[in-house]
Amino acid sequence: MSSRFCSGCRLVALAVVLVGPFPSPTARAQSPDHRTVDLTYHIEVAPPLHPGPVSVWIPLPVEDAHQWVISTEVESPVDYTVGTESEYGNRMLHLRVETLTEPLPVTLRFRVRRHEVRAEFDGASTTLGPPLGRWLEPDRLVPLDQRIRTIALETTDGARTPLDRARRVYDYVVDTMTYDKSGTGWGRGDIYWACDARAGNCTDFHALFIGLNRAVGIPATFEIGFPLPPDRRDGQIEGYHCWAQFFLDGVGWVPVDTSEANKFPELHEYFFGAHDAHRVLFTKGRDVTLAPRQQGPPLNYFIYPYVEVGGQPYDGVTHRVRFTDVPDDAAKGDPR
Repeated sequence: MSSRFCSGCRLVALAVVLVGPFPSPTARAQSPDHRTVDLTYHIEVAPPLHPGPVSVWIPLPVEDAHQWVISTEVESPVDYTVGTESEYGNRMLHLRVETLTEPLPVTLRFRVRRHEVRAEFDGASTTLGPPLGRWLEPDRLVPLDQRIRTIALETTDGARTPLDRARRVYDYVVDTMTYDKSGTGWGRGDIYWACDARAGNCTDFHALFIGLNRAVGIPATFEIGFPLPPDRRDGQIEGYHCWAQFFLDGVGWVPVDTSEANKFPELHEYFFGAHDAHRVLFTKGRDVTLAPRQQGPPLNYFIYPYVEVGGQPYDGVTHRVRFTDVPDDAAKGDPR
């Protein structure tokens, strides 16, 4: 079954960590203020050894003021629904098959225009804004215990405003951590791992950034998607990328990317208050409950397909993501 839904709806930011050489600093530094791409997200679920109902959830890109989903197309041999979970507003495709006896392929195609995001700090308040609920609370792997609060207070000692404190945290994370995916333990977004190993990927960098900000009363969010390589115009995307935002009264949500700032020291200033256009955002938040709700525990984060068989998590699923740049005139009518 091939169908289109949400034509003219939006995708949200895409950022991913690539395996292999990093893009050249020149390509990154000369980033355009927007980028339009065709994105293909293909998955295949293998028949399980033990029979039982099969449920599949696939994340969909988010819509916001900086990203426009021009079109969305789904190819699936079985019916599907589109759901939105209540905590973060993440959207997803859901499929259910009572018995799966042959591979189940599903392909999603998006055309999306992504814009650069830059914050203006002129109106920043010198005091904390109103509490923002979930964005000040701990996550399972980002607790706000005494150890974390002590590190946060030491890091921000002497900082007089929320902006100053957030900048202290940003500099601490970028200068203390090393982008390193060797060995094991990295990639879970475990703030204790980040504190002890002082290494990892974007998930670990931003777990530390978010946790330390929340510990001193600054709301902060986790976002995850796929990267668009600055120095390529098509090809396969090998992995996810994640980033963060923090909230300043008088400014709003401020974008940061600590792991990119670590990889590209010449962009240290840029990534405090900016996200480039080389990303597509899919979901927000940690400890994610799906729609409809999964029977397994909340997901640490949600960027790859999640499958259950008989209510139990099942890893017999593969995925691949490809992109192709398209001309600007393919996005006529962009309201931004």
